[in-house]
Amino acid sequence: MTEERPPATDDDPALTPPPASDALGAALGTAARRAGFDPTQGGSTGTAVWRAMGGWRGVLESVLPTLAFVILFTVTLDPATNEGNLWLSLGVSVGVALLFTVVRLATKSPPSAALGGLIAAVAAAALALFTGRGVDNFVPGLITNGVYGTALLVSALVGWPIIGLAVGFLVNDGTRWRRDKRRRRAFFWLTLMWAGLFAARLAVQLPLYLTGNTGALGTLKLVMGLPLFAPLVAVTWLAVRALYPPPPK
Repeated sequence: MTEERPPATDDDPALTPPPASDALGAALGTAARRAGFDPTQGGSTGTAVWRAMGGWRGVLESVLPTLAFVILFTVTLDPATNEGNLWLSLGVSVGVALLFTVVRLATKSPPSAALGGLIAAVAAAALALFTGRGVDNFVPGLITNGVYGTALLVSALVGWPIIGLAVGFLVNDGTRWRRDKRRRRAFFWLTLMWAGLFAARLAVQLPLYLTGNTGALGTLKLVMGLPLFAPLVAVTWLAVRALYPPPPK
């Protein structure tokens, strides 16, 4: 005769999250906090979005290298080859990213954001110079969109949405949010929204890459960058504050 197991409870080891989820949540939460997204901090939604964007410095670091490349590549475009001056366009783009990194180091500001942008700019420039195609400057961005979008989608579908893991660490909730149907559902949809953002970027930009339309690809990269990132940060912030309201003063 088979022995019946008692109903599972919150303390049942079967419901205890694996250690990997704690480590992943801590890593994601730390990254979100460094990026300026921390729902435990006070301030308005606009302030939270501005922090997540890195303020004026973060906006300029995100926009200017790509903008410099697009403008110079377009201005120097040769109709016969449909290619601009790669050395000039990429040199100025990387130089702008390098300048931001030097400024952060000189002012003793956290250099991680600018340094990450510099490394990405150098890698993209090296690829474009190796192939001789300006459009290849955007390959790392396309790969990033694909990887991030896939990771977010898979995490939501398997019941461990990345947004929930990050927020759980930030608000000291761990993975207890998975036992709350309302929070679990909210984090599922928020994660799908972020996955949709990366999927939309890839769906629009990949055809331009395949047709070699460098100018349009660079322009749409800018248009689908911060202008789409900021509203989604605001929606996420508002949802998290509704799920975890600050204690009354």
